[in-house]
Amino acid sequence: MAVLVILVLIIFSDFVYGVNKIKIGNEVEVVGVRQNYLTGYGIVVGLKGTGDGTTSRFTLITIANMLKKMGIYVDPTQVRTKNAAAVIVTASMPPFAKNGMRFDVTVSSLGDAKSLENGVLIRTPLVGPDGKVYAFAQGPVSLGGGFSESNKGGKIYKNFPTTGVVLNGGIIERDLPFSFDSLKELTLTLKVPDFSKATKIQNKINEHFGKNIAKAVDATTVKVQFLEDKDPVNFTSEIMGLEIESDNEPTIVIYERTGTVIMSGDIKIDTPIYVSHGSIYVSVLKTPVVSQPEPLSQGETVVTEKVETQIIEENGRIFSIPSPSLKDLVEALNELGVSPRDLIAIIQAIKNAGKLHAKIIIM
Repeated sequence: MAVLVILVLIIFSDFVYGVNKIKIGNEVEVVGVRQNYLTGYGIVVGLKGTGDGTTSRFTLITIANMLKKMGIYVDPTQVRTKNAAAVIVTASMPPFAKNGMRFDVTVSSLGDAKSLENGVLIRTPLVGPDGKVYAFAQGPVSLGGGFSESNKGGKIYKNFPTTGVVLNGGIIERDLPFSFDSLKELTLTLKVPDFSKATKIQNKINEHFGKNIAKAVDATTVKVQFLEDKDPVNFTSEIMGLEIESDNEPTIVIYERTGTVIMSGDIKIDTPIYVSHGSIYVSVLKTPVVSQPEPLSQGETVVTEKVETQIIEENGRIFSIPSPSLKDLVEALNELGVSPRDLIAIIQAIKNAGKLHAKIIIM
């Protein structure tokens, strides 16, 4: 079996760690104005023999029930199909969603399907936390690029073929029970709790409007009183556009599904630091073995396979990082020739050791 791993490493090293201007709207959320999670159970059809097998009983029962609603009665125990797969459908409904709005939905295999490639999601109701149906989802499933190659000896897959996206596949059927006009005051919550930043937001709002209408309640919350002579929507928009001074926090974003690592800002590490890296390779060899019967016997020639497993462990190499800079960290990791999974593990280990001063976001 061959495994193809692709590493994409993007480094933004031109940022300067210092004070810069950021909009308040980029740092806060407005209470009541939020995404709403929806969930549903559906069936993806049209697969090329890569769907659920007979062991996924819930898929067979679902197909039988679906056909029953269409006037076709089938015994679930008699259903045999590999061209369909049961999936969990998840979506995030945008704030102030109105009837008819469209959004993307994610489908993930629930059974033992091998791939959802080229499948089509059948109309699926999406329910909110209150159990009410707020939207429906339907459409062709996209695996987000990638490829699959196969032959008699093995297969190569890029990305995850059991999870896909239906672009604009969701459509709102019920408005959210929230009215912005009903708010008595504006409550801002910081995405990252910070006493200093909450105080800066409070002072900036009060300075801009010339009144003490904003109050930092804690490291996360800033409450703002509405002004009678200001429209609530325009008032909120004006606040979101105000700028405060903020540090450019170094950040490392890790997207484990694709092996993508994005580093931004002036990332500092405490020295000295030593990184050891070793690899284990597992090789499985299959050799044809022909068994011949004795002359004049009634036996038949049989071809079998001899399977030999070989494990090779390379000696680890230790590298030192001489100075606390992003450049030296990246050069050391490149010298190691790390794979995406190894790179992610090394970065997390350095962070856990308290030697890496940057925020890590795993997606």
